[in-house]
Amino acid sequence: MFYEIVATLVSAFVGAGLVLALNKLTGGRLPKWAMPVGAGLAMIVTTVANEYAWYERTRDLLPEGMTVVMEVENNSLYRPWTYVVPFVERFAALDEQSLRTHQAQPALRMVDLVFMGRWSAPEKMVVLGNCDTHQRAPLIDAVSFDTSGEVSGVDWVTVPADDPILTAICKLEVTS
Repeated sequence: MFYEIVATLVSAFVGAGLVLALNKLTGGRLPKWAMPVGAGLAMIVTTVANEYAWYERTRDLLPEGMTVVMEVENNSLYRPWTYVVPFVERFAALDEQSLRTHQAQPALRMVDLVFMGRWSAPEKMVVLGNCDTHQRAPLIDAVSFDTSGEVSGVDWVTVPADDPILTAICKLEVTS
């Protein structure tokens, strides 16, 4: 965030400098308000560019074995351009290396899911997926496992067959 603020401030000086240079080239014919408007427009352009670049920049920094499984796009009234081209405001990434299974329950798969947001700290949640029944559930404190791999205390949610999170969990290759 610090670098984005610095980039925005630098762009303001660049925008004002371009207007100043243009004013010199035109013999001082530009109105006095042109310089602050140029600085403001440069700041807006930089801010919008950072909004759109955040997702790709963050996704490219994910470690190997992290797969983006869900993207949440944003469009809002105070940003009318987002209705034309929405930007990704947050996403969920699956940690493939965190896959845990039980020999007696191969359809049950436990993985770490990391939620990343534009202006929020990353959050990790352990998710249990049942590939046979198309269900998944977040694992919380009340969940327990017995020696045969049976799970109790889980609030299962039945998801559609094309649910991106469960699909990604079930595609992971189980290694013994």
